[in-house]
Amino acid sequence: MKLFVTALCITLIATAHAQVKVSGKVTDEKGEAVIGANVVIKDSYDGASVGVDGSFSFNTTENGTRILAITAIGYQPFEQEVDLSKPVELNVTLHEEFNELDAVVISAGSFTAGEERRRTILKAIDIATTAGATADIAGALNTLPGTTKVGETGRLFVRGGDDSEARTFIDGLAVLNSYAASAPNTPTRSRFLPFMFKGTSFSTGGYSAEYGQALSSALILNSRDKAEMNQTDIGIFSLGAEVAHTQVFDRSSASAKISYTDISPYYDIIQQRVDWKNPYKSLTGNAAYRQQLGDNGGYLKFYGNYSQTNFSLYQHDIDEPSQKELYDIHNEYAYGNAAFTQPLNKNWSVRSGVSYSYNKDAIEIGGVPMSETEQGLHVKGVLEHSLSDKAELRFGSELISRKYEASRFDEASSTTQSQGFDEVISGTFAETEIYVSNAIVTRLGARTEYNNLLGKLSLDPRLSIAYKPFESGQFSFAYGTFRQSAKNQYVRVNPELKNEKAEHFILNYQVITDSRTFRVEAYYKRYSDLAKFGSADQTIINNKGTGYARGAEVFWRDNKSLPNVDYWISYSFLDTKRDYMNFPVKAMPTFASRHNFSAVYKHFINALKTQLGVTYSYGSPRPYNNPNSNKFNAGRTPSYHDLSANISYLPKNWLIIYVSCTNLLGRDNIFGYRYSTVADADGAYAREAIRQPARHFLLVGILITLSKNKSINQLPNL
Repeated sequence: MKLFVTALCITLIATAHAQVKVSGKVTDEKGEAVIGANVVIKDSYDGASVGVDGSFSFNTTENGTRILAITAIGYQPFEQEVDLSKPVELNVTLHEEFNELDAVVISAGSFTAGEERRRTILKAIDIATTAGATADIAGALNTLPGTTKVGETGRLFVRGGDDSEARTFIDGLAVLNSYAASAPNTPTRSRFLPFMFKGTSFSTGGYSAEYGQALSSALILNSRDKAEMNQTDIGIFSLGAEVAHTQVFDRSSASAKISYTDISPYYDIIQQRVDWKNPYKSLTGNAAYRQQLGDNGGYLKFYGNYSQTNFSLYQHDIDEPSQKELYDIHNEYAYGNAAFTQPLNKNWSVRSGVSYSYNKDAIEIGGVPMSETEQGLHVKGVLEHSLSDKAELRFGSELISRKYEASRFDEASSTTQSQGFDEVISGTFAETEIYVSNAIVTRLGARTEYNNLLGKLSLDPRLSIAYKPFESGQFSFAYGTFRQSAKNQYVRVNPELKNEKAEHFILNYQVITDSRTFRVEAYYKRYSDLAKFGSADQTIINNKGTGYARGAEVFWRDNKSLPNVDYWISYSFLDTKRDYMNFPVKAMPTFASRHNFSAVYKHFINALKTQLGVTYSYGSPRPYNNPNSNKFNAGRTPSYHDLSANISYLPKNWLIIYVSCTNLLGRDNIFGYRYSTVADADGAYAREAIRQPARHFLLVGILITLSKNKSINQLPNL
């Protein structure tokens, strides 16, 4: 017995002497304790947790050279070899682990939807179901801050810029003439439907160096991937009809749609202020093919759009309304693109594509024929490289070629006179996005362009920084120089006109959760090199125009507080002036209004299988020039008010009855005035108000979906 006790004591003493103490301290990059971090000898049971002061301590019987591992949620793992033949003491600094889902993102000037790395602000269904927008992309975006409601055009006017300064891109490729043809002072629509796209980024400034030739805004649309189900959609409307079919194959899908619009029957019911001879008629066809390349996210996409539009109307003389002049237009439009996306390996991917745009307006005014034709080709290639989980690099090059010609028959000489230009712009861009931490990200880039008409190379810097001090809230700042060719009618007179230029300064704060969004933004935009008439007959045009736009905006969206309700509210303040075109002094342009407000409400009533939408829009008075006044652009229109509603009823899952009506209150909105060119006997110029074509726009439709899955319908397309 004594021998056993003696042996046990010797063993315990030897074991005690073999134990080694491991101790130290674990902190983060700010020197604060990483409480609860796990410290262990790898492949053993020996270890400890870090205490409130950052320290840890434990004894181990392991010996020799081993690996000490430290892990903590939100931090990069730490490993180090240690010699356990003697006590070990370590002071370790853990580095924050980058998390794509929680990381700060660039948000200044940008409303993004559908991209995995960003919270959703506006989806395709949001665009399509907004009352008053009638499923038009521009109509829905006009309820967001930064836009001005210009009811006589229906187009996007962003932060003091006119409609030509907002450029549309599909899969990164430029679209020319993205709006359908329209009569003078009557609203138009976008040529593209929102449900074609899986992601939408509407940037009101400070956008990526990848996108050029856009002075004020970039609407970036990313098309859908391969469809998942065969289906046929039929729509019968008060304005026409459409039919679409999608066919799905093993690794690809094809879809086609044809639409016919004839407003004549509608105008027979709803009285119009426009004196139509042949109301608006249009035939449109769309086709798309999507091919999945392998299993790593590669895609080859083709899309095509073709349309023909015809209409004619009489324009009455202001002084003698009985005298009228026929305005007749035939528009032919085609757009097609091919886009290729392919990851090359874990860190490299390539994007490339080509697009072609064609638009021709054959016009007769008072029996005098004239035409405008524009063709555009855009070729782009982009390489993206992931330097690490915190740094990304994007660079590429592109070529934009435009050919424009305007012709008019001259009765005096009995000849057709033409003006035009061939413009080729080659561009390169590079951009890096670096996540300093989960709380700070910066994007630095530059863009160069060479214009053959000018023979000059330009360099435009772009910078964005975002800081996220809170779990949901973040600050962003963006700066950039942006340029765009002057309007076609100016370049054709003076092909050596420099590109118009704008500098953007944007400061933003936003809080986004899964169900609520709040953002406030302030900006300043400085214009230079704007087109300016150097002669009364507009035959001399230079780049002496200048201007500015500044303002503040607020946006709030909530789809949680009220059951089955989604709503958003936006407000914009705009202060802008320009000295360009024929302006004798710097003044507020006629398309701008100082205050814009929108409230959008959507409610799905399950018991009635009904979706209800209501939108209220307000715009403060807009300026206009009254030749009877000595002060330029001093007149002000009445304020703009519109209360619109829509309702979708689902008697069957595959059947929808849809009704939409604008301006429910019958407001007589006035967008400006048209003045006589000749003064009367008293020296006064007569005028005529520019109003809505009708007090209301009513759309009634029946939508049918034929598919094996009877729960599929066209509600997301409305």
